[in-house]
This record gives sequence, C-alpha cells and structure tokens, in this order.
Amino acid sequence: MRILIYSYNYYPEPIGIAPLMTELAEGLVKRGHQVRVVTAMPWYPNSEIYDEYKGKLYLTEQLNGVKVQRCYVRASPQRNFRNRALFEISFVILSFIQALFGPRPDVILLTVPGLPVGVPAAVLGWLYQVPVVLNLQDILPDAAVHVGLLTNKKLIRIFEGLEKFAYRIATKISVISEGFVDNLLMKKVPAEKITLIPNWVNVNFIKPLPEENNTFRQEHYLEGKFVIMYSGNIALTQGLETVIEAASQLRDLEKIEFVIVGEEKALARLERRCKRCGADNVLLLPFQPRPRLPEMLAAADIGLVVQKRNVIAFNMPSKIQVLLASGRAIIASVPATGTAAKAIKASGGGIVVPPEDPQALANAIKELYFNPEKVAQLGKQSREHAIANYSFESALERYEQLFLAVTQG
Repeated sequence: MRILIYSYNYYPEPIGIAPLMTELAEGLVKRGHQVRVVTAMPWYPNSEIYDEYKGKLYLTEQLNGVKVQRCYVRASPQRNFRNRALFEISFVILSFIQALFGPRPDVILLTVPGLPVGVPAAVLGWLYQVPVVLNLQDILPDAAVHVGLLTNKKLIRIFEGLEKFAYRIATKISVISEGFVDNLLMKKVPAEKITLIPNWVNVNFIKPLPEENNTFRQEHYLEGKFVIMYSGNIALTQGLETVIEAASQLRDLEKIEFVIVGEEKALARLERRCKRCGADNVLLLPFQPRPRLPEMLAAADIGLVVQKRNVIAFNMPSKIQVLLASGRAIIASVPATGTAAKAIKASGGGIVVPPEDPQALANAIKELYFNPEKVAQLGKQSREHAIANYSFESALERYEQLFLAVTQG
C-alpha cells in the first residue's frame, strides 16, 4: 500500500507522538509498504525549530526508507493564544501544499493532536478519493478544557466543531485506551467506526539492562544510589512539584536520589522549587538523545508516572509502556479511577498512590527502598506485561490490517 502519515511530530523529536509515528512508518516500510510522512520541521518539546532545520520553508528527507516531507511552522516558546494560532495556521496551509507533491496514497493516517489539521486531511481524502484513518492520541478539546488550558467559550465551540468534523470525515478512528472508546460513544460516534489499538513500545529497543557499568549512572554520580526517575513532559497536567516535595521529605535517606529529565526551560522552574524546599537530592537533566534512552531508564530503580488530580480520566501517558518495557518498578501518583491507574494495576508492575500527595508518594518510595525483593518482583512483572500487551509487532499488525480493511472496503 501507499500510506500517507499526516503528523505534527516526527523524528528527531525525542518524546511524545514523534517516536510512535517514526516507529510505525519505518515498521510499515519493512513490511513492504510505501510510506510518506507529511510533518513539521522538528520543534517539540521546546517549541523552537531545531537549529539544523531553521531558515527552511520546505525540506524532503529519506529516513530509513520513509519519505519525510517537512514544512515550516511558526513555533514560539512564548505560549499564548496568538502564537498557537499562528502555529496551527502555518502548519495547516504549508503542510497541505507539501502533501500535494507526492504519489496518490491508498490511505491517509492523521494523528491528533491537533484538530485543525483535520481540514487539509479531509480535503486530501476527497481529492484522492481515499479513506482517512484518524489516530487519537488525546481527545481535544475535552482534555484542555478539563485542566483549564482552554476557557474561552467561543474557542471551545470552535474546537468542538473541529472535533465533530474530524470524527465525521474519518473512515475509521483508532484510539489508545478503553476510556477513549467510552468518550466517543457518549458523543454518538458509531461503534463500528472505532478501533482500539493501544500505543506500543519497541521491547527490543527498550529493555532491562544491568545497573552495573551503567555509563549514565557513572556520568551523573549515581552509583550506589537508589534512583527515582521521572522522564517526560513537564506541564500543567503533571504536577512535578509533588515529586520535589516528596524528595524533600526523604533527605535523611542519603542513598535516595531523584532524577527529573525534561525540557530545559521547565527545569528552571523546578530548580527554583527545589531551592525553596531544600530538596538537594534532586538532579535535573535535559532530555537525552533517544539512543541513550534504554541506558537512562536502566539507571533507575523506580520509574515515576505523575498526574494532577484534575487530569481527565481517559488520559493515558505513553511513558507507561516505556517504563514497563524497561523492567523497572513503577510508582504512579495518579487519579485512582483514571486510565493510567488501571493500566499500572493491570500490569502488576507498580504501586498507585493519590495524586498531589507528597506524603503518600514519599511513603511508597520508602516502602520500596527498604524492600529490594519487591522492587525486583515489580520490575519483572512490568517487563512481562509489556511483552504480552504492548509489543510493537502486535500493534503494527493491527494497523496494517486496519489499513487493508479500509482500502478494500
């Protein structure tokens, strides 16, 4: 098949949707399909175009058999409505022009976020008379409204209109959790349109590695330490302040060290919080190159998943699959009824504690610190669950079958 993937994010962006779409595109190529990706110049997570891509309106690359067509986007680290609107408008217009320069696809896969790009994807589907598969990684505007990121009633109505439009034009909608299915059914989306395909993890890339001779530990003076690690997005929905306050309560246990890996500008805010709390047992590091990810994860004794209590129930952080595959015990400070908590409990690889509760988080860490056998058992169960439920090959097979079904239909 000739498959067109329409996504805001792609390699070399290190986290979020980019690694998922990169692995999917390259996996489909290995199965004999012709894959073209229309995407932006790399800009995430710092909201700045990467240096080597600056000053370009369009760029086409061949990466591991995938034709990657990039366009300029108006990205800005100053996060406000005007800049976000300019970002969306620039991508919608320029990506559509870029998408026209290539062979007619048999199927279009559109990733969401964001919603405005549903318009050019729908026009392409109409022009080429091909099916459009909508891949939902988040449900907007529900998530943004729920945490207070989107409050303007007119904007909410506009985004709700874009959401309904995207669901209507999609031939099929692939979702990543049962919570997404329930949400769409409540919005009267036909059940036959919805396909559940959980996000995956490449268990051959992300895998347990020994702590001994771990260069990440050596470089950051973590040898002999009991390492608690959070790696990922640092935004309003995470609440990393809870982690810092828990760290300050555990300063008397000298072997416990916290490591937070994330966007440099967000780390500056956390550094100020550490100083106020006296949390001198927290190491703040910028995102690491993706090839170092398995080694970095292996440097941890415990991986953290953190959410605020107001996070919408269907939210499913992709870091859960990654932590499970790394074979590490997990502590999840998340709402007990949410999708994330259910996934951790089902894995048998972690402990769930109430969100925004530093004392509960500190107690869970202390419990595992004094019980290394339980840490090892949780890590073993994490890895087994990842292999059984989140393997890349299984997800790739399901996407391939979905594309075959919609093209033949």
